[in-house]
Amino acid sequence: MKFQEGDRVEVQSKEDGFLGSYYEATVVTAVGKHKYLVKYKTLLTEDETESLQEIVDASEVRPTPPEIKSFGAFGLLDVVDAFDNDGWWVGKTTGKGLYKYVVYFDKWKIKIGYPPSELRVHQDWVDGKWVRARKEWSTGRVVGVLDGLW
Repeated sequence: MKFQEGDRVEVQSKEDGFLGSYYEATVVTAVGKHKYLVKYKTLLTEDETESLQEIVDASEVRPTPPEIKSFGAFGLLDVVDAFDNDGWWVGKTTGKGLYKYVVYFDKWKIKIGYPPSELRVHQDWVDGKWVRARKEWSTGRVVGVLDGLW
């Protein structure tokens, strides 16, 4: 997919420790055939005085996913994106407390609580279309189910 100046996008990080996370950005300009200069919405320069700009490969850029209304209600093992450390991270819900959902991140083997306002339905950009993630009924052990609230 070709992006134009001003398009809102998300950039996938391929750096160690950030692999698989997505960061909101705006396309500043195309750089050659397969790269873009983007300006991040939440990432700042080292001195924290302005938004970070960087050249990224086109394979790391996708359109901003459409909003799917969840009304803050997620079920057990729903695949979600959690907003943390200035970006979106893929996990799955494994529990629910009074004000937060417990999200488990397979890659790091950790669980963290998030209010519904920091979660969104996970979607994948596949062959030029958005595909909603399905429940992950993994064969692995589910951790973090709280108090039988499901």
